[in-house]
Amino acid sequence: MSNHAVILISGGASGIGGCAARRFLDQGDKVHICDVSAERVSTFLESNPGATGTVADVGKRSDVDKVFEDLAEHHGRLDVLVNNAGIAGPSAPVDEQDEDGWDQCIQINLSGTFYVTRRAVPLLRDSANGRIINISSTAALHGYPLRSAYAASKWAMIGLMKTWAMELGPEGIRVNAVCPTSVSGPRIDGVIEREAEQRGMSVEQVHDVYLRQTSMRTFVTPDEVADTVLFLASDAARKISGQSICVDGHTEGLSNWLD
Repeated sequence: MSNHAVILISGGASGIGGCAARRFLDQGDKVHICDVSAERVSTFLESNPGATGTVADVGKRSDVDKVFEDLAEHHGRLDVLVNNAGIAGPSAPVDEQDEDGWDQCIQINLSGTFYVTRRAVPLLRDSANGRIINISSTAALHGYPLRSAYAASKWAMIGLMKTWAMELGPEGIRVNAVCPTSVSGPRIDGVIEREAEQRGMSVEQVHDVYLRQTSMRTFVTPDEVADTVLFLASDAARKISGQSICVDGHTEGLSNWLD
């Protein structure tokens, strides 16, 4: 990818999004982030001169409108969209799943991806090399016990990716998805704690099961996922579209509990 591409990353102030944003900046691109946390956005912008950002909840259409108003003011165009914003959602069996938690997870992870992409596509059409990258999950390739809302939203992101690749491919816009396994950090720590409580197991036992779900017995880091995001945005991936690419040490399944 040539220097000075304009990148929009939702959920771009921390985690996978923050790592990808810094990597794009390091290679000379222009980056606009959005994140629901004003504190995270402020901290990111202070430590990454040249980046721009908007405080926004992608599940709210008015907030997404503000993102694109700010993007137009700062950059006036868009070349790469990274749909990264998302939440873990509730952890419980289907008959105990909190309905408000379900609604919130679907609204942010799925509807938010749609809202942002709908507004981004007209700008990407004007780019010489438009690219969309959805951050999905290995939960989009397997069932995921106790995580109905999260799994549903991530499976749907794959469906959107496939559909958009078909719709936009004739216009030269590539659309792909990255599917990480558990990513080291506060989010997965919280998921493991909730699942341990739900199953009456220790945190250490659940953590061990998560590790054994991958052939390489490992979690991944945000930087390792960012590596793949940058590859898919690069000219090296110019003929790759409609693909779900796992960064996961080979997930064997998400239900290999020994209880």
